[in-house]
Amino acid sequence: MRSRPALAAHLRRLLLLSPSAHLIIIRRAMASAAAAQAQPGGAPPATAEYEEVLGRLSSLITQKVRANSANRGNQWDLMEHYVKILELEESIARMKVIHVAGTKGKGSTCTFTESILRSCGFHTGLFTSPHLMDVRERFQLDGVNISEEKFLKYFWWCWNKLKEKTDDDIPMPAYFRFLALLAFKIFSAEQVDVAVLEVGLGGKFDATNVVKAPVVCGISSLGYDHMEILGNTLGEIAGEKAGIFKKGVPAYTAPQPEEAMTALKQRASELGVSLQVVDPLEPHHLKDQHLGLHGEHQYINAGLAVALASTWLEKQGHKDTLPLNRTDPLPDHFIRGLSSASLQGRAQIVPDSQVNSEEDKDCSLVFYLDGAHSPESMEVCGKWFSHVTKDDTRLPSSLEQSHTSRSQKILLFNCMSVRDPMRLLPCLLDASTQNGVHFDLALFVPNQSQHTKLGSNTSAPAEPEQIDLSWQLSLQTVWEKLLQDKGINTTKSSDTSKVFDSLPVAIEWLRRNARENQSTSFQVLVTGSLHLVGDVLRIIKK
Repeated sequence: MRSRPALAAHLRRLLLLSPSAHLIIIRRAMASAAAAQAQPGGAPPATAEYEEVLGRLSSLITQKVRANSANRGNQWDLMEHYVKILELEESIARMKVIHVAGTKGKGSTCTFTESILRSCGFHTGLFTSPHLMDVRERFQLDGVNISEEKFLKYFWWCWNKLKEKTDDDIPMPAYFRFLALLAFKIFSAEQVDVAVLEVGLGGKFDATNVVKAPVVCGISSLGYDHMEILGNTLGEIAGEKAGIFKKGVPAYTAPQPEEAMTALKQRASELGVSLQVVDPLEPHHLKDQHLGLHGEHQYINAGLAVALASTWLEKQGHKDTLPLNRTDPLPDHFIRGLSSASLQGRAQIVPDSQVNSEEDKDCSLVFYLDGAHSPESMEVCGKWFSHVTKDDTRLPSSLEQSHTSRSQKILLFNCMSVRDPMRLLPCLLDASTQNGVHFDLALFVPNQSQHTKLGSNTSAPAEPEQIDLSWQLSLQTVWEKLLQDKGINTTKSSDTSKVFDSLPVAIEWLRRNARENQSTSFQVLVTGSLHLVGDVLRIIKK
């Protein structure tokens, strides 16, 4: 536990929060956006040393497919070697860890869990992935991205030790493995009371799974993703996720499809693990306050987070802070944590400040960002977008008095080439159509950042002849075929979709149209890739 003065100051800060003030969804989004820009990490720093460190990290990003067993730096048996090199064995063994795997919602579950425990007064560490704008987003201390100064200190400590002891037989760890090791170092050195760890990929062979004795484990909603690595059936995927279960460690899961649940129960039985299924929260649990993360699906993640946080508190001897039962409203500190939780790029609403300004008070351009990239999450994303855009009274106050009389729904989309757009786009289109929302236009763009580089020099090639748009043209073809098959598209494709050679050009096109059509509210859903969401945030928050 933290010192009394620090705890008192922390609680005073929490009391300043007023979740009830966030009554309108985009007003809340504007406040969240301002907070994100204000905290460290809202905009990437650009010191020479920081850029050097990002270059070193970039050198660990392998060009090989993640499933390629020839990638020695990714082999699981090396993780224990790295832990020993960094002398982290005892620190990890003492760490009070909450470990969460899943396909959908694991990042949100971790965010809710950390926020609850922070609201209870604990010194928290949170490790999530991927980052959207700055790698420091992955490492949070007490709900704030780690400072540049601390990040540099701990990076060099790990980097120099590993460089000294690695060779051809034990190469430098691959990118995510290094980041996980760095997280363990940060949380150990900062002496956090609790470390909430989000699995990067799968579970059994994930870098975070060097934790041998977590306090509690959780499995968020499962679905089809990373099938080239985890398997082609829900049972196989669930078996990989259940790899984080440990003998004697309680485990919780969100409700799952039958095939996935069977695999989870089988693995739990083999280990003698108590696996409990957690029901979603209900609004009355929150005394009718709103969750900090938007979307009906977040009640599933919040329910799992409450179970994880409650078990952690009980195991640490803090039974006085626990919910009385599963039916009554939650304690105030739980509600405060759930309502103040914040996670960029998941059901996030960001009005474009450059267009929605005093000078252009009659213009309206709002981005709805969700990093959905699996069939199931695309369906949830479509429902969320439909619900939040149906009611024009949800516009921010600066727009409520404008003269906008109609709205235009626009899809801004890209996905990685390992994904199947024939599985993603139909789920999105069906969910939105069934909920009464139709896209007027779809824009397909390449990501702005390069996945093999970090730092300020990560932009994609600027020269048109250097840009390969074949994938974006394929996505457009899939979209147009879907519209035709469903009888939605009766016009030429240029009226219903466009391909842009860069994201900045697409954003500028949207801004120009918003200014030229002041009677129209432009509502842009950005989805398909967290990388795309991060790139959009970089541009509109400049």
